[in-house]
Order: sequence, then structure tokens, then C-alpha cells
Amino acid sequence: MTGDKTSVVLFDMDGVLLEGHANDTAGYEAGLARTLEEYDLAASDAEWAALAGYEYDRPFVEACEAIGVDPVAFYDTRERHSERWFASRVESGTRTRYADVEALSELADHHQLGLVSNNYDAVVRAVVDNHNLPQFAFVRGRDPGVEGFRRRKPDPHYLEEALGTLGARTGVYVGDRETDVLAAERAGLNAVFLEREHNSAASLGTTPTVALSSLEKLGEYLQA
Repeated sequence: MTGDKTSVVLFDMDGVLLEGHANDTAGYEAGLARTLEEYDLAASDAEWAALAGYEYDRPFVEACEAIGVDPVAFYDTRERHSERWFASRVESGTRTRYADVEALSELADHHQLGLVSNNYDAVVRAVVDNHNLPQFAFVRGRDPGVEGFRRRKPDPHYLEEALGTLGARTGVYVGDRETDVLAAERAGLNAVFLEREHNSAASLGTTPTVALSSLEKLGEYLQA
């Protein structure tokens, strides 16, 4: 499909295609429990709280040092266990998609579509498979581990990867957060801010190219 459409339109996933928050603490805690079991280690309540957090930060590193493990390797292992937990959640049907996602079918007749998310790569691919979304010519979530964590939006790394794969220099990115707008700007994309119920009171520190109330209005914007 590369190069045979008039433009590239990339989408965020959570809050744009799927309803609800990206991930919850249960998946990180489940990943931590599996990792501690794999390492044959135990953690105090304070260490558990630091190790079960989403971020690779100073408290995580200090907790790893306290239990005697390499923080990068431990984080990578925990991330991979968490990625599998969240992917299985998608496969079980607990995540629902917005009704206006049906608009993707018509958009795909005129544009190359891509899906780029801060969620784990295996989770994004599970969403495409389980929600029957064959319209995407490019599908990418972040890699589990420290490197993938650091490449999250607003870093434009994965958006730039999408453009390179699809053979495009510019296009549109549709997101629901300020980080999406920033990442789009840094990748040289027009930023479409999608207004949903969960972000109706959001105050952005940067201005998107356009704000739309639904994916159904995206086609009209692209034709204007």
C-alpha cells in the first residue's frame, strides 16, 4: 500500500479509537509479581510501590538497587510481563471501541492510515486483530522496556518511523492529548485534536492544527 494514497493519516489509539484509559495499575502489578517470581525475590511494601509504577524513574531504580537487581534488565522483564497481561485483556474483549471508528473504512479509500500509540506494541496489534481494523497500513505501539519508555510521545520517534515506512514526509496525526499534539508538531505533521468526553475540560499548552468533535468529521477536514 505504500505510496498509493494521496496522504497519510495517523491515529492514536486509547481515547481515540478505544474507550477508557490506556492501562490500569493491575497490569503493572501483575507484571511485577511475575518478575519477582522469575527473579526469586521478594519486595517490601515500599519497594513494591516503587517497582509497580509505570515509569522508569529514580524511585524504581533505587528500589532495584535495594533488592540487588539491575534496574534496566528488571524493568524490561516487568514490562514484557505487563505487555502480555494487557494484550490478554484486549483479547478477552474488555476494551470497547468508539462508534465513530466506522469512519475509518471510508478514509482508507483515499488515504494511507497508520496507528501509532504509547501503549505496548503487542497490545496495539491485539486491538487491530480483535476489533477487526484491517484499514491500517502501519501499526506500531511502543517497545516494552527502558528504550521504548523514553521514546513515548511527545517524542516523535514512532511517528517518524510511520512516515518512513509509508514513504511520506508529512500528513496528519489524530490524538486526544497534548502529548499527541506536541509529537505531531515535532514530526512535521498537522495535529488533529479529537474532543472526547474525557478531555472536554483539557487546557492545552500548545495549539493543534484543528480540533474536531468526532472521527466522522475528519473526512470533511481532509477534503477542505
